[in-house]
Amino acid sequence: MQVIHGTWIPDQTTEFIQSGSFYLWIETSVAKQSRTRQQIHPRHLSQEELVSFLVQNLGFKETPLQLKERISTKCFALPTVNNQPIPSPELIKYLEFEFPESYEDFQYWNVICYETVVSVKGKKLINIVKLLKDIHFLALYNANEFQIGSDLLFWYHYTQAFRQIIFKDQYIPALKYRALAELKNKTRNHKSKDLSSKQFEIYAVWEIISEQYEANIPKYLEYMPLLCTAGSHHPEQQIEFFDKETLLRHFSESLLQNLVTDTISTTAFDKQIADSLIYYCLNQDKFNPLKTESFLLQYQQWLAWKNRIQHTQSNLPFHLCFQLHSPTAQDVDNWQIQFLVSSKQDPSLKLGLADYWLMNQKTKASIHKQYGQDFETNLLLNLGYAARMYPKLWQGLETECPVGMQLTLDEAFGFLKESAWVLEDSGFKIIVPAWYTPAGRRRAKIRLKASTKKLTPTKGETRSYFGLNSLVEYQYELAIGDATVTAKEWEQLVNTKAPLVHFRGQWMELDRDKMQQLLQFWDSHGSEQPQMTLLEFMQRTAEAGDDWEIEHDQALSQVMSKLQDKSQLEPISQQLLQQGTLREYQKRGVAWLQYLEKLGLNGCLADDMGLGKSVQVIARLVQEKQTFKPLLPTLLIAPTSVVGNWQKEIAKFAPDLKTLVHHGSTRLQNGVDFSAACQEHDVVISSFTLVRKDEKLLSSVKWQRIVVDEAQNIKNPKAAQTKAILKLSAQHRLALTSTPVENRLLDLWSIFNFLNPGYLGKEAQFRKSFEIPIQKDNDKIKSTTLKKLVEPLILRRVKTDQSIISDLPDKVEQKLYTNLTKEQASLYEVVVKDVEEQLQKAQGIQRKGLILSTLMKLKQICNHPGQFLQDGSEFIPERSHKLSRLVEMVDEAMSEGESLLIFSQFTEICQQIEKYLKHHLHCNTYYLHGGTTRERREQMITEFQDPQTEPSVFVLSLKAGGVGITLTKANHVFHFDRWWNPAVEDQATDRAFRIGQKKNVFVHKFVAIGTLEERIDQMIEDKKKLSSLVVGSDESWLTELDNDAFKQLIALNKTTILE
Repeated sequence: MQVIHGTWIPDQTTEFIQSGSFYLWIETSVAKQSRTRQQIHPRHLSQEELVSFLVQNLGFKETPLQLKERISTKCFALPTVNNQPIPSPELIKYLEFEFPESYEDFQYWNVICYETVVSVKGKKLINIVKLLKDIHFLALYNANEFQIGSDLLFWYHYTQAFRQIIFKDQYIPALKYRALAELKNKTRNHKSKDLSSKQFEIYAVWEIISEQYEANIPKYLEYMPLLCTAGSHHPEQQIEFFDKETLLRHFSESLLQNLVTDTISTTAFDKQIADSLIYYCLNQDKFNPLKTESFLLQYQQWLAWKNRIQHTQSNLPFHLCFQLHSPTAQDVDNWQIQFLVSSKQDPSLKLGLADYWLMNQKTKASIHKQYGQDFETNLLLNLGYAARMYPKLWQGLETECPVGMQLTLDEAFGFLKESAWVLEDSGFKIIVPAWYTPAGRRRAKIRLKASTKKLTPTKGETRSYFGLNSLVEYQYELAIGDATVTAKEWEQLVNTKAPLVHFRGQWMELDRDKMQQLLQFWDSHGSEQPQMTLLEFMQRTAEAGDDWEIEHDQALSQVMSKLQDKSQLEPISQQLLQQGTLREYQKRGVAWLQYLEKLGLNGCLADDMGLGKSVQVIARLVQEKQTFKPLLPTLLIAPTSVVGNWQKEIAKFAPDLKTLVHHGSTRLQNGVDFSAACQEHDVVISSFTLVRKDEKLLSSVKWQRIVVDEAQNIKNPKAAQTKAILKLSAQHRLALTSTPVENRLLDLWSIFNFLNPGYLGKEAQFRKSFEIPIQKDNDKIKSTTLKKLVEPLILRRVKTDQSIISDLPDKVEQKLYTNLTKEQASLYEVVVKDVEEQLQKAQGIQRKGLILSTLMKLKQICNHPGQFLQDGSEFIPERSHKLSRLVEMVDEAMSEGESLLIFSQFTEICQQIEKYLKHHLHCNTYYLHGGTTRERREQMITEFQDPQTEPSVFVLSLKAGGVGITLTKANHVFHFDRWWNPAVEDQATDRAFRIGQKKNVFVHKFVAIGTLEERIDQMIEDKKKLSSLVVGSDESWLTELDNDAFKQLIALNKTTILE
């Protein structure tokens, strides 16, 4: 793993205008030993490695030689322990490194860095804003290879905010005064305050003038990591950090100077601004410093000008308002700007200056009480300030009692498009005509009139309906606002020269180029009366911009309304499950599945983990079977680790559904036999692995529906298993996942490509239209369009929804059934066979010891082969479906921002789980066991409970962590292996489920199918019906079983083994 760091380092110079540069460096998980005495960072990339990383990972286009010219060594003050720099928090998750409770001190470490500049015409330009955006985007897509450090992430977010300051032109040309030594002919006793009596230098620069900038500084200082201030060009005698605010302001000012000064201009523009302050600011290298007396006078004038433009209305009790009034159609050049004031306490109270100047002194005095005694002075001053921003206002100020001014049509259009927002951004209020507001604006557009194509009622139906095979009929119209427009009227408007026209009693703005494009579209398609599918219509509706208006008939309107607002769907009323009751939100989920399938649409059920997605699917299958129509089988594809769990869930909730598990070496592989077997079952359950291996076999069957559980497994469209699933044929498709988008939007595209191929376009088209604009450029319009496209076809409920919270019990318990792998099964059989032979000879205490040790061995095998073998072999999910499922669910919970507890009675498995999750999921972990010191125990609990701590995993041994501690930040509790006494498990669960818990707690208990765990679990469930004399509080009661009963208890059901 590699972590990209970077920060701003000011140059070490005595110059008045101090420059600086932004430097990148790469921290890597591979440590190197230095052969020199210098403090060289052991985990940074060498020059050659850094060049290679910039080219291969970040896509830099310069030659290696050019890149090397910008590489140099810088020093960073870093926390140090045992004379080694502590790895960054981002890297620690990938290392075998325990973060020390305290570290010795900070030390300087030499790091090879890249200066992020480009050379243009011999000048160095800072290109950091775009570069940080590109790096951030690339890191999203290459999270397994490199990540962004907290320092670089800070600068990314800050530069995105600072861009807005520059885009809004919130800066001015400025002069900076620098006093030098006093003139020699002045004595000490006659020091003058006159600037002209001193030696001086004046520098032309750009200065930020922005309330937003000043508000941003303290906000971002709060989040600035110390590492941002730790860089320097050379080590100092004592460790020094830059002042955070000074560094942030210096970076901002330097970036502004660089961006504005190096903007390419034309010769004509240079002539126009020659010898002006702007010209000096754009050519600082040529003119700075300015030393003549004329520039001193100019500096004093500039100070007065700056004080005027910095004046704001913030301290005044009123707002100065400018209201634009539009004329009649016959008087097109008589636009009026009316001057008004409004009360800050009650903005609805507005006073026109035309009314104010006509008031008598007594009435004016009452106005002054509300608007201030210096009302007239402040009013005229503010009108003057506004006129400096919009010079045409001076026309209205050529009188002692200004009330407003007149504009021509072109001037009014210029005011609306350019000047109004400048004035409003400076604190003045602008009131535009109602027809120009977003709500009142009439737009030229194409209207798509859509209606359902009526189908002939089928037998038994009394009316037509909108369903699976229905089509949408549509036709196009030209429209302006609500009114339909003829092609002739439209052409007349297109040919109009004016940007504002009076049309059918109201003014409107024209975009002639866009109207011409719409007219050409209408000429090509206007006479058509075509048809499209509902899915195509949804696509057209979502992608319709301001140039389109969609009009539905009543039937289609109801369909779209229910798709967009799922609360309009009535929850199913029938009781579908033989055991258990569907909760209200689950009933609505079943209704949604039914509605989508009726419409011929395929959706994604994306409820949070623990909300019962599988139960809703099972209920839908039962509901469908109750129609007594001939049905094809449903193919359910899931990770191998949950195949057994699906089988158990269906058997529990819907035993009338016939299931076939297509897995293992004994599975049917003959096409005819397999097809016949499928027709005799309602559900066929298989895994992603088998879909790839048996692609041809599964493709030979026509399915009622294909359900893909944990659909994030098909997020890679190029993977063989994804391609195999796409080839399967079915009437309906359904995806189940709690994380439809994990890292990249392409995950969502891949799932939708399975559900509704082509709906989100081709992969390359989707990347260009949505992924890059949204994730790289933060395009809100594209994001909204994509949301409109996918929202009707995704049902996602989260645990924090108030309707869900009220519908859930405080504690939700769930059994997680997993199969043994072939390796586990073979070990299990060896132990069972061995104990069966020994049981014939063992007596008394020896027999009891044999039984107890056998139980221990079998439970270890059910957990993981490595735990039983104790041979240091790999602790990986591929060897244990139980571990595989745990890792999947932990990853899911962490992605939802939730913390969790994992209990096991075995300390060795706790240690292995904690280590695996930390180094493979890279999550924050804690591990509590019997050997943990009291101080460390309290520290871990405090950290875990801290709201500022990231979502974390707390692994606890059942005995050490089962009582006496509070861990209410967790709302998931996993029991990796079972304790014979349910009260002990409940005590452990209560670490999270206790006073102070504000969320619903989800308890997950693992059970290995076909083993003693499943049979013991059943006994625990039956304990409510049995005497405690029969089932004891620990496993000792099992030693009282006779040999046959014990053999039956531990026997392996070979049909449950999965590859």
